[in-house]
Amino acid sequence: MELLKLAAVDEEDLRVISAHMQDALVRVGDISWMPQKGRFVLLANRYEWLSHMRAEGDAPRQARTGLHFDGVLSVKSRNIRQDMKNGVLSLLAIAFIPHENPPGGYIDLIFAGDGCIRLEVECIEAWMEDLGECWAVDCLPCHEKDS
Repeated sequence: MELLKLAAVDEEDLRVISAHMQDALVRVGDISWMPQKGRFVLLANRYEWLSHMRAEGDAPRQARTGLHFDGVLSVKSRNIRQDMKNGVLSLLAIAFIPHENPPGGYIDLIFAGDGCIRLEVECIEAWMEDLGECWAVDCLPCHEKDS
């Protein structure tokens, strides 16, 4: 399986990264903001949705993936226990909310359980890269369908 490497410089690109990162598992201790560099980084175990969809019946797979954002001006969080370094978050989506003065805005990393990390950014500059081969896992996340 080929390792995935993506960059985002606009909202459409960011939606592609969001789709690939959906349901990724992130350990709180694997999240870091480097204010001096204006960089926000995280490591995640993301589900490799494409390989699972192509080969029905095969075991679901995950990949260790790095995700970072540059041009970050500030970081705020809601409903995330930062003191629980071994706590695990499930990333549901990544969204962009533009400022009144483009290209800046906010990037929201939305987690299950009403958790959110909001990055104020100069513009969209994101990179996602798989750091090694995928491995098989026992189960896939399940989402309830709207009635």
